Amino acid sequence: MDMRLPLKFTEAVPLQDRFQRTLQELRVSVIDRCNFRCTYCMPADSLQGRGFFLPLENLLTDHEIEDMVRAFVDLGVRKLRITGGEPLLRPGLPALVEQLASIPGLNDIALTTNGVMLPRLAGDLADAGLNRITVSLDTLDPKVLEEMSGGRARLEQILDGIQAAEEAGFQQLKINTVVQKGVNDHTVMELVEYFRGTPHRLRLIEFMDVGNSNRWSRDDVVPNAHWVETIGRKWPIAPVGSRNPAETARRYKYLDGEGEIGFISSITQPFCGGCTRARVTADGIFYTCLFADKGTNLMPLLRHADDPGELSRKIASIWAKRNDRYSEQRDLPGHSREKVEMYRLGG
Repeated sequence: MDMRLPLKFTEAVPLQDRFQRTLQELRVSVIDRCNFRCTYCMPADSLQGRGFFLPLENLLTDHEIEDMVRAFVDLGVRKLRITGGEPLLRPGLPALVEQLASIPGLNDIALTTNGVMLPRLAGDLADAGLNRITVSLDTLDPKVLEEMSGGRARLEQILDGIQAAEEAGFQQLKINTVVQKGVNDHTVMELVEYFRGTPHRLRLIEFMDVGNSNRWSRDDVVPNAHWVETIGRKWPIAPVGSRNPAETARRYKYLDGEGEIGFISSITQPFCGGCTRARVTADGIFYTCLFADKGTNLMPLLRHADDPGELSRKIASIWAKRNDRYSEQRDLPGHSREKVEMYRLGG
């Protein structure tokens, strides 16, 4: 007998944490490996950057990921984001997406990628049922991009990936740009101009203290308020109202009708109060915060539990105890600085 919590129950009584934040979104890392070594995630000169990754046999299988996602959907999740590492490096990813797209109640499946492998996979992902794609692109300056990626990114490959996604039917992409002072901040306006007037939405992300290997310092953060003012002087913008407290990006529209731009400001304008996101790593560790220092291993319940409902009950119990507010508390005395690396959690 399937003892998981029924869908009709979770729709009537949403699962909430200690701050009444409901469980609505799940981010699943399908692989921790990446073909880039970005300065804000896995710098090439860090210990992790030299290739200490999970053996492929330690990753959750496609069927285990499907079972896990079904359990989260039974508890109220309606949006899924597939992350990495670089998720397109996972063998057979379109087949996994097809399995996930068949889950009743899951309304949206998105993917975050560096875009390099999209020319080969975008069409298959669209056919499999993927709804949305986010591409990471930190600059249009080839030299800066090469430096930020540990010498591995080529601008033309990423732009080819964006074009391939468009041709596969993904007409409105999100473009994520992590801004680091003294690294790529001098190239931001060129990127803004490039995507202004397109269907795609550029999102400027404040450099965050995820993990420990990126040597984060507040001195390296460019507050997004600076970009709102700077962009607004050249192309007037106005905030777009949102009724969704879980939305991470503050959206602005160009007053001349040339689209939108977003700002993710975890450092200067924390949004912990509306966070409805759970995260699971490629080997089945469940985390309730991007800045977590510990999680819960779901792998034994996926592989060895006699009672299928035990997984749902475990997830529900963890979420009910959740009290994460790291971005609101990062400057408090005695706050833990040890955190899981970004390439494990997927951002």
